Amino acid sequence: MKMQAKITSKGQITVPVKVRRALGVQAGDRLLFEKDGDDFRMRPVKTKSPFAKYRGIGIAGPKSGGRKAIMRRIREMRGR
Repeated sequence: MKMQAKITSKGQITVPVKVRRALGVQAGDRLLFEKDGDDFRMRPVKTKSPFAKYRGIGIAGPKSGGRKAIMRRIREMRGR
């Protein structure tokens, strides 16, 4: 895929939609520019959310046993 972008007087560019979609980036995401010999490579900077490890922790689904199982587990953890 070859695409062009115009640089503004402030040094800004608009990344074409097809490129943004291919990179999986959206507004607010960061791009990293790396020198590779005489060329430059552009890639998204993927940062892991600090909350990712907690995603879904409080959801009482069919495997959790519901509220009673959660309360039982909390009591066990507290030694009661």
